[in-house]
Amino acid sequence: MELYLLVDFGSTYTKLTAVDLEKADIIATSRSFTTVATDIHDGYHQALQHLYQKIGSEVTFSKIVACSSAAGGLKMAAIGLVEELTVEAAKRVCLGAGAKVDLVFSHYLNTKEAERIKNEKIDIILLAGGTDGGNRDCVLYNAEILGKTGTKVPVVYAGNKSCQDEITAIFEKYHMEYYICDNVMPRLNVLNIDSAREVIRKVFMNNIIEAKGIKKIENEIDEIILPTPHAVLKATELLSKGYLHEKGLGEIVIIDIGGATTDVYSICSGSPKRADVILKGLEEPFAKRTVEGDLGMRYSAMGVVNALSEEEINLYLEQGLDMVSEAKKRTTNVDMIPQNDEDENIDIAFGQICSNLGMSRHVGKMDTQYTPMGTYYFQYGKDLTGVDYIIGTGGVIIYNHSPQEILKKMLANERSVMELRPKNAKFLLDREYIFSAMGLLSLHEPLVALKIMKKYVINI
Repeated sequence: MELYLLVDFGSTYTKLTAVDLEKADIIATSRSFTTVATDIHDGYHQALQHLYQKIGSEVTFSKIVACSSAAGGLKMAAIGLVEELTVEAAKRVCLGAGAKVDLVFSHYLNTKEAERIKNEKIDIILLAGGTDGGNRDCVLYNAEILGKTGTKVPVVYAGNKSCQDEITAIFEKYHMEYYICDNVMPRLNVLNIDSAREVIRKVFMNNIIEAKGIKKIENEIDEIILPTPHAVLKATELLSKGYLHEKGLGEIVIIDIGGATTDVYSICSGSPKRADVILKGLEEPFAKRTVEGDLGMRYSAMGVVNALSEEEINLYLEQGLDMVSEAKKRTTNVDMIPQNDEDENIDIAFGQICSNLGMSRHVGKMDTQYTPMGTYYFQYGKDLTGVDYIIGTGGVIIYNHSPQEILKKMLANERSVMELRPKNAKFLLDREYIFSAMGLLSLHEPLVALKIMKKYVINI
């Protein structure tokens, strides 16, 4: 019997999943509060103790692999030239690498903005700008100002390849830690994310886990290899595409509503479904992730309320729900677990708002323009109308009695007629919270990971 232990050091919980490779099955899961602020060993050992109570302390694991979003996860700044193009391309690279994009800048940085990057405790800076052979001045200027202001965090350069030599010289002059990779937008509206994403993953492995205090536990596990959202994206892509003879589910969307963020993943081309629609804007990645840092069930509960209009808040009041006071209660008590039906129903209401807004910000939009030559239809972003499945994960979806009531808010409705939302998607549930674990397992045993996901992701 060959067993793997897959560990997710989350911002709230440390989650363990034990897998039997030969049976392609999960033998046990456990979790405990993450204790990265004190000693990460404590939470890990508590979760491990719970696991051993289920499977026996004599069990040994042939491999222990981990991902992490503890201590705020991977926080990045994206810098580009034009906001709608290279800045947006840089943001998508950061999100695809499992990061939370805390700062975004376009055009020429000023000293105040460069100082802000230092003060916000950013983990990695992604510096982009210019297509290959295009604009050079902006990225050279921005590299220089980052150096002059004493930037100490790693900088990943993913801009115009024609000035890589000059960029390298600037970084060397200021003794900066830097990495050079392929341009994120080598040609106009063409997205190239793989090279930069892999470099970010390596920087995370080599640098960030130590800065977060997670490296302390490295002697007890084999490797910490991914930010948690990147692991979820890997699992999602595998479940969609399939592997070898094992078929995938086709086009899917996953929503993960957490205490601090709402993450949405879509795996599909998202191309126009109609011949009379013209695709506009930056190319969309096949595997796309967006993260909403203002939408969460606990840490970001006030952000959920702030996203509502005064009319919507009053509508909730008419239903007996004071969303403002409930948000404050959750923000000041981030470990809160619903104790009764009222608490659970309020959590469902917050989950529905996160679900609706998370999808609205992720999905593509349709624009109609009327001209003397006739009507033109333009698509911006991904068309998700034909998505086969919407999969829910995250505590508020998994642990309440009406997960479908939250997931329904992602579908097309009369208030979102210009949004290209799924129309007839079926709902599935990640009941055992296994996507981050299966993303880790997919790097070593993709076929086993796929079989387990198809077994444990259930219909609702």
